[in-house]
Amino acid sequence: MAYDVEAIRADFPILRRQVNGYPLAYLDSANTSQKPQAVIDAVAAHYLEHNANVARAMHTLGGEATEAFEGARGKVADFIGAASPQEVVFTKNASEALNLAAHTLGAGIGEGDEIVVSVMEHHSNIVAWQLLCQRTGAKLRWFDVTEDGRLDLERARAEALINEHTRIVSLAWVSNVLGTVNPVAEVGAWAHSVGANFVVDASQGVPHLPTDVAALGADLLAFTGHKLLGPTGVGVLWGRYDLLDSLPPFLGGGEMIEIVRMTGSTYARPPHRFEAGTPPIAQAVGLGAAIDYLNGVGVENVAAHERELTGYALERLAEVDGLRILGPRGVFAPDGSGQVVRGGAISFTLATRDGLEIHPHDLMQLLDGRGIAVRGGHHCARPLHERLGLQTSSRASIYLYSTVAEIDRLVSGLCYVRDFFGGRR
Repeated sequence: MAYDVEAIRADFPILRRQVNGYPLAYLDSANTSQKPQAVIDAVAAHYLEHNANVARAMHTLGGEATEAFEGARGKVADFIGAASPQEVVFTKNASEALNLAAHTLGAGIGEGDEIVVSVMEHHSNIVAWQLLCQRTGAKLRWFDVTEDGRLDLERARAEALINEHTRIVSLAWVSNVLGTVNPVAEVGAWAHSVGANFVVDASQGVPHLPTDVAALGADLLAFTGHKLLGPTGVGVLWGRYDLLDSLPPFLGGGEMIEIVRMTGSTYARPPHRFEAGTPPIAQAVGLGAAIDYLNGVGVENVAAHERELTGYALERLAEVDGLRILGPRGVFAPDGSGQVVRGGAISFTLATRDGLEIHPHDLMQLLDGRGIAVRGGHHCARPLHERLGLQTSSRASIYLYSTVAEIDRLVSGLCYVRDFFGGRR
């Protein structure tokens, strides 16, 4: 069946908006995705008809809320290929999930140990590990990137980046700046070969690509709901159950305990050990509805649509004088293997005909004046920008509702921005 992007767009009320007199062209989905009516309705229905706390209330509403919350956990587990819903921990976002991973895995880390990340990571997957190193005396090391924005595995192997001192490796599945799809299964196998745990930041992967946590080789995997058509305020940490069961609590409070006495406490089994206090109940229900929606469309179909549109966008953007694309220049590996090497987050810089660099904030505001939403800044990846010799960049990012017409509007808008500044003397 053909992919009907217009039928999909009809499910997203916000896409009918006009911004500054223009139809909205929303090209900022790597930042946060828009929400289909089904998700909006699910959250509203929860508050209208089923609002209660979970696990604690034995009345009808409490039972309904608990069933919906745990039902969402089961939907997440099925969506990512988890062995059991008990491997799914709800957090408030991916940042909290990664901090949970760092704090709990850090219980056995000390001086002489090494933690490996990459220079292309989101700040969430750098700072959490920096803090762990500060607490324990461990050393942080990182993968570099090649000139085309791919993970420099050759250099890493030559330098024995992952070695007998490595205890944790944490890597983005897909870069939020470069769009690079990293070979996480290969890196995970390398980490496991030296006995290290492998953590995957899948925030830009799970919303866009069919996900099988076992095939990815992860021990722990984090992602966030609001990039997955779901509400803000809910994220996920998946973990192998045996690993989760060996980890200490992250936060203390209600529901994460087994027995509390003044002399000490014992703790619940996973996942509840890591869910202290009232969890994001309505948000989890909304995430479950988002997963239902994506399953209805088919994640494979979403991925195919994004590959086609990303390829078109890369070709069109290459036509804009003064524009430099960051990351791989094509969707597929240039060796003809058919391997997908980039996703739909496309960052770039733009200069005038005279070579004057246009600041992303100026670019963003001028495009917004034409109803086109993109992001400008360092995208929570300042170390990567410094590695590339940049302070900031602009980013357009696509999702299942993005269209060829929106890419054409972006290209036209960028030419307008370039000429606007190029005309100044």
